[in-house]
Amino acid sequence: MAGSATVRAAATVGDTAPDFMLTGLDGQPHHLSDYRGKLVVLEWNNPDCPIVHKHYDSGNIPKLQHTVQAQGVVWLMINSSAPGQQGGDYTPVQFKAWLDQHHSAPDAYLRDPDGKVGHLYGAKTTPHLFVIRPDGVLAYQGGIDSIRSADQADIPRAENYVAEAVLAVQHGQPVKRANTAAYGCSVKY
Repeated sequence: MAGSATVRAAATVGDTAPDFMLTGLDGQPHHLSDYRGKLVVLEWNNPDCPIVHKHYDSGNIPKLQHTVQAQGVVWLMINSSAPGQQGGDYTPVQFKAWLDQHHSAPDAYLRDPDGKVGHLYGAKTTPHLFVIRPDGVLAYQGGIDSIRSADQADIPRAENYVAEAVLAVQHGQPVKRANTAAYGCSVKY
């Protein structure tokens, strides 16, 4: 499950999102450029992170995935955990079981075990999310929402930054908060 990307500074909102190739759980290569012309959400994921659990055990992120996918948005999950690190040793069957358990259905779950794509984007936490406009420009990067906690009870009170960014892009408007602080477990490079 190799990844390839050109090494440069972390992805910057307002610039073209760096292209990459990662292998999905299906064994097929996925290039970001394959999705040009579509709004894309990238989500860094580690199934063992308590903050990821907050948003998956509650159904928060899977519900958002299903909502935006029904509108034609592509949702790609990326796991940059290195082998031997937290979240890095799942088999494709185990990842699929975790996704099924949480009613999550990304367009692809991609492995980045050498961390090249994670570093290319500057992914710091799980979850760390990026919204890419159909023209390939990065429109948003940061946290899922406004309340940095592991408490599921905070979700209804939080402002969902990713939902807001997707809606703004869909309506051809600038994203109000294009850069927010991602929170969660550090990516286990």
